[in-house]
Amino acid sequence: MVPSIFRPDPAVLVLDILVLPGFSLLTLASTVEPLRAANRLAGRPLFRWRLVSPDGAEVPASSGLRLGVDAAFDPAETAAEALLVVAAFDWESAAGPPLLAGLRALARRGIALGGIEAGTWVLAKAGLLANRRATTHWEDFEAFAAAFPQVSLAVSRFVVDGDRFTTGGASPALDLMLELIRARQGQSLALGVAGIFVYDPRHAGEDPQASLSLARLAAREPRVAAVLQAMEARIERPLSVAALAKRAGLSRRRLETLFRELLNLSPGEAFERLRLEHGRRLVLETRDEIASVGQACGFGSASAFARAFRRRYGESPTQARRARREGTS
Repeated sequence: MVPSIFRPDPAVLVLDILVLPGFSLLTLASTVEPLRAANRLAGRPLFRWRLVSPDGAEVPASSGLRLGVDAAFDPAETAAEALLVVAAFDWESAAGPPLLAGLRALARRGIALGGIEAGTWVLAKAGLLANRRATTHWEDFEAFAAAFPQVSLAVSRFVVDGDRFTTGGASPALDLMLELIRARQGQSLALGVAGIFVYDPRHAGEDPQASLSLARLAAREPRVAAVLQAMEARIERPLSVAALAKRAGLSRRRLETLFRELLNLSPGEAFERLRLEHGRRLVLETRDEIASVGQACGFGSASAFARAFRRRYGESPTQARRARREGTS
């Protein structure tokens, strides 16, 4: 496997950002602005990028605004370590055989490739996500899964699979870029960049996309949706995975398989996340004692809650509450 760009490296990372007609301005900003902010906070270039379009001409956004670019997409001239394809509506009109062949040429050279929102479709169309994990915008899940069954589709906000990485939209693109900054330059800089945008950076890549609602999940796999609803109803007194499986009329093994396929989590991991998300809200929004908060989300002791909270969020409940009160969380 080609090494990922998501690893500690003090060198400047050079990126090409291929923008296709119909792209979302918000998604593009979520991709580029964190890099600019990282350079500003570091006081030196950490990331360098240029915008390219299929033919070098201005690119219309989905809003009708037009974006000027630096160059035409030319795989032979690309000096970047990674190329990100930013696309949304009408991506197929631009992703013809020459562009797809160019992407395949970059892959052969070992250049990392990212799909931002519908950019995932472009990489898949080029055959570059076969037998890889990937994600795309939640509205497109069913259609994408039908079109590219060889891709292991995850409902995650973003997915990094070696030298391929994909996101589900504007907010997940920001999450992805914060993860890139964190992986290469450290957590402190990533938190500083998130702070500039007044953004909560605690989303993990494997977190499900928020808009993938229970109703939508229920249409796809009602038994998993029912189990999630049962989890939410039993935050304070958690049921065992075996009990949840029995309620859903499934074996424990089958329930584990369905959760892995749809959420990329085990039922136990999903349940703990729900409990911790509830606990974090109580930590930040109430003055309840930490021990009481832990009990309210099903942890047997304050120390067990604090350990799980730190694993999930990188800080203790007390630190999170103090940061919120000081205006930095």
